[in-house]
Amino acid sequence: MTELSPRERARAATEQDIRRHARMLLVEHGSDAVTLRAIARELGITAPALYRYYSSREDLLRQLCDDICADLSVELSAAFDPASERFLDRTFAVCRRFRSWALAHPKEFALVFATPKDRSRQPDRFAGVFLGIVAPMISENPNADEKVKAPVDLPDLSVQQKSLAEAFSHEGIDMPPGALDAEAVYFLMRWWVRLYGHIALEVFGRFPFEVFHADQLFDAALQELAEESGLT
Repeated sequence: MTELSPRERARAATEQDIRRHARMLLVEHGSDAVTLRAIARELGITAPALYRYYSSREDLLRQLCDDICADLSVELSAAFDPASERFLDRTFAVCRRFRSWALAHPKEFALVFATPKDRSRQPDRFAGVFLGIVAPMISENPNADEKVKAPVDLPDLSVQQKSLAEAFSHEGIDMPPGALDAEAVYFLMRWWVRLYGHIALEVFGRFPFEVFHADQLFDAALQELAEESGLT
């Protein structure tokens, strides 16, 4: 590995300071507070000087999203216990950890999961973790013959199948031939919509009534989704 020059080390340290202060502003005040002017004031430099590191506020927010996804990836990977006897138990553990993280980090959750995504960029790190979670659910499902069929009136899913296969390949996840059929695409969409939808409603307080014992409600939703997906 090539050793960094003093100038390169100084630049890297400043860039880390910028991102650290941006994260603090996000957590304390929300994404609207993350501005180059506010960060420059915190660092004691001029706002134009920050443009040597990030071309725009949007560029900085995109990097912040990647940082948050990297942290979340570590968090969820720690919850995924490969020694667990049932893959469904492993999956439930990760889903619960995702919910716990989201409730503990509502501002970060909002930035990453409630902000329009730049489709010109590569998938973020969270995409790789999510695919790693669902891969065993697709390939190891002992009830694969009983999995839920995609509705016949859905549009052709061949494009999504190709995109899903490319996403798995990009993450270095080998899937059995024929595993990524239309049902697999529908399966993944179904799980993500239900999982994200439930957590987002809870994080943003958007349930239409007060919910008690939310953790038990979440567990019941997971079990119901597993049963509906033919996993139990």
